[in-house]
Amino acid sequence: MGILDGKVAIVAGGSRGIGRGCVLELAANGAKVYVLGRTLNEGEGALPGSLSKTVKEAAELGGTAIPIVCNLRSDEQIAAVFARVQQECGQIDILVNSAFDLPEGCGNAEPFFATPISYWDDMTAISARSVYVTTWHAAQAMIPRRRGLVVNISSQGSREYFVHATYGIAKSALDRIGQDTGNELAKEGIAVVTLWPSFVLTERILAFDADEWGVDLEGAETPRFSGRAVVALAADPEVVARSGRIYSTLQIAEAYGFTDLEGGLPKGAPDPQTHYPLMK
Repeated sequence: MGILDGKVAIVAGGSRGIGRGCVLELAANGAKVYVLGRTLNEGEGALPGSLSKTVKEAAELGGTAIPIVCNLRSDEQIAAVFARVQQECGQIDILVNSAFDLPEGCGNAEPFFATPISYWDDMTAISARSVYVTTWHAAQAMIPRRRGLVVNISSQGSREYFVHATYGIAKSALDRIGQDTGNELAKEGIAVVTLWPSFVLTERILAFDADEWGVDLEGAETPRFSGRAVVALAADPEVVARSGRIYSTLQIAEAYGFTDLEGGLPKGAPDPQTHYPLMK
């Protein structure tokens, strides 16, 4: 028996990285997880990871994950996903927004004015806009039942420079979406929580030149640490009290008493409330 038995989850961006870690932890704890991404099979994307691999790993953990190829730039495809899940399950309990489109070539130390304007569209479309759309659809399913959880994966890059100017702009918008939709949805019994992982050992981070970018991976998190944070939040009957707030994954671990895969805790991101005093 899992603590999330009977729950239905949607994870946007679950073919690799943090989204994959969220799928694995949700499925291992009993949730039925619909996994959204663009890469169905290994070798079809620029990075390792695929929907098929994530689904296979979830099954090995005793869980259920269902792959759906979905372009999160398409309002029509997003709407179709939510309609399908509602038709098949009659409920949506958890939404995790973990997708982010970092353009090929971004991270080569080039300033915004030396990169294509299309970088704006890439990083704001598969982040701020797609999260607004998925949250809108989740609200339609959750409000009648007066319960549900939306978790948005952001980062301290919303307050500190990382990789590209538009990265921070997109993450700042994501933080604000979580705060404002969370304040509104809390009145409906629904929680929207924003998480800041620290550096995570994703396929993309491992492909970076850590020395060139000054990235210290000592004390980094595994992708499943964020997944454990999502599970802890989803299992908390009083989670609505956290709606509209931003937390580091380390803060959630300390609050709920879980660890990373090897039994320890990562270094963690700064406290969003005290490290950045201008935030609510």
